[in-house]
Amino acid sequence: MSFSERVYRLCRAIPEGKVTTYKILAEKLGVRAYRAVGNALNRNPYAPEVPCHRVVGGDGSLVGFAHGLVKKRALLRKEGIRFRGFRIIELDKVLYRF
Repeated sequence: MSFSERVYRLCRAIPEGKVTTYKILAEKLGVRAYRAVGNALNRNPYAPEVPCHRVVGGDGSLVGFAHGLVKKRALLRKEGIRFRGFRIIELDKVLYRF
């Protein structure tokens, strides 16, 4: 299984209304290649089954979404996640760890 496929498999496990970080995904994969995780998600051919919009920066900031951050925020808001600008409010309450 390719690195990207492993990333997609993990990403599928993130529940609706929760987010995880690129770092958490990378650590779960046993690597420190956070950017490689982001690159794989940027090329995600399986959206929305692979909910790459649920992966955020370590501080809850919205980063790296092929369809733009406004769209990413809108998708997450539909799932009940609250924002101040482009940063998640109370990240600890919605953070998903594998």
